[in-house]
Amino acid sequence: MESAPLLEITVVYALPERQFREVINMAPGSTVRDAVLVSGVLGVFSEIDLETVPVGIFSRRVELDTQLTDGDRVEIYRRLQLSPTEARRLRAQRKKVSRPKG
Repeated sequence: MESAPLLEITVVYALPERQFREVINMAPGSTVRDAVLVSGVLGVFSEIDLETVPVGIFSRRVELDTQLTDGDRVEIYRRLQLSPTEARRLRAQRKKVSRPKG
């Protein structure tokens, strides 16, 4: 009996000054959680709390129990420092201040 081919999965995580990228092979039926654990990223970045950090596949948010398909890129996202709404508000304020009078 021939076993199913392994899935090739890439796990990525990035900080402004440091990045992690690991290509791993997983059995069919593996989940995002499995890939993160096997990749070793949690050993390199101890600040990642897998139960609360958002994750995705190719920029689309998914749950940890999402099953993987061959070629998936599992992404571990950092928490936003500033909400998009707050960032827009601050940009608008800066624009008002820097606008010349007259």
